[in-house]
Amino acid sequence: MIIVHEKTIELDKINQNINIVHLSDVHYGAIRHKKIILDLRDKLNELPPSCDLAIISGDLADGSCVVEEDDSLPLKDVNIPIVFTAGNHDFYLGIENVYNACRKAGIIILDNEGMEFKDLNIFGLTYSFGEIETVRLEDLKSFIKEDKVNIINFHVPQNWEMFSSLGFDIQLSGHTHGGQFYPVVWIGNIIMYNMGLFKKSIGGKDSYLHVTTGVGSMDYPFRWGTDSELVILKLRKKINSNFIYYHRIIIIE
Repeated sequence: MIIVHEKTIELDKINQNINIVHLSDVHYGAIRHKKIILDLRDKLNELPPSCDLAIISGDLADGSCVVEEDDSLPLKDVNIPIVFTAGNHDFYLGIENVYNACRKAGIIILDNEGMEFKDLNIFGLTYSFGEIETVRLEDLKSFIKEDKVNIINFHVPQNWEMFSSLGFDIQLSGHTHGGQFYPVVWIGNIIMYNMGLFKKSIGGKDSYLHVTTGVGSMDYPFRWGTDSELVILKLRKKINSNFIYYHRIIIIE
C-alpha cells in the first residue's frame, strides 16, 4: 500500500505555490515486478491536480533482473512530468537498460545535469557504488541561480551541509527506506538522516533535506514501522512575521 504524505517547505525565493511529489526506491525487479509500476502510476494519477512535478531520487530498478524497454511504460500515462536521477541499484544490471525504459516512458533523466521548472532550478547528481563520472564542486556551484530555488536530487542523504554551502536550498534523497523495519528503523534514526524533513541554518540561510522512505522494498517484500510513500512537498513563500506584526500595530492604532 502506497501512502501519501504532505509536508510544507517555506522559502524566500519562491514566487508561486509549487507542489513536488517526491519518491524514491521503487525497486522494480524480480520480486516487485510489473504490479508496482502499475500501482505507482495509479497512485500518481490519484493525486490532486495541484501537483506540478514528480521527482524520483534513484533506485527505480532493483538490479535483481534486467530492465526491459517497456517495463516503465505505464508511467507514460502519468499526468505530470516525472524527473529521475539514478541511484546505486540502477547500475547493477545495466544503467542504459534503465535509461532506455525511462526514455520510452517519457521520464526526464537528469544524469549529472540540470533543468529549470517554474521557480525551480533542479540538478540531478547521479550516485553509484562503482566508478562513475561525477561533477566537480565548482561546476555544482556554477549551476546555482540566485533568483530561483535550487534543488539537488541525490540518492543518498549525505553531503547535505556541503551542497547547502554551495547554494542549494533543498536536497531530495532516499536510499535508506527509513530502515524499512524494526529494529533497523531505530538504528537508522540514531546514526543518519534516516527519514523525514530536516531543516537547519547553513551559511546564514535555511536549508532543507527531505529523505523519503521509498515506494518499494529491498530484499524482503515487507515493511514494519515505515510506509511505502509518496510525499507531496508543498513549496510556499516564506511569510515575514516581522512585516506582519508591524502592519498589525498600524491597524490597531
